[in-house]
Amino acid sequence: MTDEELGAALLAATPTHEDRDPELLRRWARTALGFGDELAERGLPPDVRVVERDGGVRDGEVVLAEYHRRTGTAVVRTDALRRVRRIARERGWDVDPDALRTAAVAHEVAHHLLHGPLARELKRRLGHHALRLGRWRVLGHVAGADELVAHRFAHRVSGLGRSPLALTAALADSLALVAQGG
Repeated sequence: MTDEELGAALLAATPTHEDRDPELLRRWARTALGFGDELAERGLPPDVRVVERDGGVRDGEVVLAEYHRRTGTAVVRTDALRRVRRIARERGWDVDPDALRTAAVAHEVAHHLLHGPLARELKRRLGHHALRLGRWRVLGHVAGADELVAHRFAHRVSGLGRSPLALTAALADSLALVAQGG
């Protein structure tokens, strides 16, 4: 699957989008991914401090990294990165550990970049109207679009060979199997 198809599937699985037109979801995915491409041209902020710790694998949840804006610190969860690499190997995918680590950091940083003017610009480009009163339109948040931006940003700045969206889908599949007792 392409990132656009994976992105549309992610949006379709989001509770607020279950009855939306698939073409609209593909358009939103395409727009969000393009926005992530543009954001990646800025690169990662040079002052991000990275700390590595275990603690990212919990029952039914895998957290690769967290970013703490106040301190400018990204906490990378090494046990979660090992889990993703194992799942990737099981699928026959070679995932460079340094690129995966960079992608995890970049993904979290992207979420914090998507505030203020950048968030407004993403809303404008997505063009989702949450409210219409005569000629007045209020742009609405498209749940999940920021995830697509963050995944694409992470892919582009990390040089990761496999799409983070594909890795996320594989991880979600593995968690679903565990939840089913498989």
